[in-house]
Order: sequence, then structure tokens, then C-alpha cells
Amino acid sequence: MSDANSPARMLDLEELGRHSYRASNLAGSSPVVFGGQILAQTVAAATRSAPEKELKSLHTTFVRGATPDHPLELDVDVLQDGRTFAMLSISVQQGDRLCTRALALLHAPEADLIRHAASPPAVSPPDRTAARPVSHPWWDLRVVGDVDFEDPDQVGPPEVAVWSRFRDVPAEASASQALLAFASDGFLIATAMRPHKGVGQALAHVTISTTVMAQTLSFHEPFRADEWLLLAHHSPYAGRGRSYGRADVFTEDGRLVASYAQENVIRNLPEGQRPLPGQRAKV
Repeated sequence: MSDANSPARMLDLEELGRHSYRASNLAGSSPVVFGGQILAQTVAAATRSAPEKELKSLHTTFVRGATPDHPLELDVDVLQDGRTFAMLSISVQQGDRLCTRALALLHAPEADLIRHAASPPAVSPPDRTAARPVSHPWWDLRVVGDVDFEDPDQVGPPEVAVWSRFRDVPAEASASQALLAFASDGFLIATAMRPHKGVGQALAHVTISTTVMAQTLSFHEPFRADEWLLLAHHSPYAGRGRSYGRADVFTEDGRLVASYAQENVIRNLPEGQRPLPGQRAKV
């Protein structure tokens, strides 16, 4: 039996009916469910509902936060399932509370007519990059350079490169896609904050309101999430209370295997909504 807080357990959905599933939440101290967990479980539901095809892209809109003390329900609507493509709509709810809605495109890969791919940035390899503490023991994380997400006075370009690797990854390809989805949620807001002195992750839900509003993941090539992946983040725009960021994902030998983009909120938290010292605002 898998550990209650393992990747396999997170992706082991309980089938409630045809294309309907229940998912358990990872343990932790946060008052809300991590968006990456919801993305990972959405991938699991989509690939279970169209098992003959491979996930190509997932576009998710985050409607409301989810609480960790209640399981999630995932309902999949198969919009189309043909020989080459399948299109699904996935709703994630807690009771009658809609948390996210996603559109998934799955496909049967075909032979190349054309091919090109971006090259990875020149960064230190994972074995020469310092490890960073993470919230789960089955996730290895290394941030290139001296980037400190928690220091609001550290300023740098709107770029962050992260090496990611998971342990105990199930064998099926969709599990690696799901775990990359898990990893993809956490860095693009911090990337947008980097050029701005006095703004940083340490102030999120304290004096600054931040949240992911929408995310699109595109999967290009097969990969394994239990091997090192380089997540190269860049935020070309921030303003009007919003930020936009994108990332390319490379294997350690330089293959481009996935990309993702995010629309976020970054704005002042009104005085009346700010938590007491030592606390964080509810999101």
C-alpha cells in the first residue's frame, strides 16, 4: 500500500461512476489545497477518462480555493473522442462549490512532418546546484543561483530556473505528466516579483494578495518525472494587479518536453483583510 502522502496516493483516484472520481488531499499546514495538487489530479482524471490517448494540453481556470479537510470530486465530460484527438471538460468541486474547470486535449501522436525545439538556457547542472527545502519528502528541488523567494529586498531579472525531480513515481506516462503539473504551479508569481524591491513571496497573504487565475500546460515529448527536469521560468509582463509568466521544461540532456503559462493576481491586500502578525490571510 502506498504512503498516504505519496505521489501514488495523490494520483490514486476513487471511481464514483463513469468519468467521475474522488481525490484525497495531501497533508500539510496550509489552509487551502495547493493548486499543483489539483492540476495533478485533473491530469489523472483526464487520462483515465480517455486511456487510449496521450495528454497534449491542459488549460485550467481557478475559480475558488479548496479546503484540505474535504475530498475533491472530479467530473469529466467527454466532449469528443475520435481516432486522433479527444477533448474533455473536467470540473473539480467540493460539494456544490466549483473550484476549478479545465479543458484537456488528448491525442494519438503521429510521425514528424516538421520538427524544431528551443534549446535550454546555460545553467548549473543539478549536481552543482544547492538543494532547497520542500513541503514533501518525495520531491527534490534545486533553484539555480542565489535566488531567495522569501527576501523581498533581493532584486533580479524576472527569470528563475529550477531543477525538479520526484521520487516513487508510478510507471505510467500520465503520472509523470501529473507530477510536472504539480511542480508547475509554484514559481511564476515569484518570478514576476523578482525585479521589484520590497515585494516577495514572504509577503504573500500578509500584505500582498497573490493567486493563480489560469494556467495552460502543453506536453511535447515523453519524459520521466523521477529524472531531473529543468523548469526555466520567465515573466515578460506584470502590471495592473496582474502578472503573466511562462516556462519551458527540459530534460537534463537538453530535450524540450513541455511548456506552461500562467495568468496571476499580484495586488495589495487591503488593510482590513490583513492577518495578525504571525498569521496569513485566508485565500
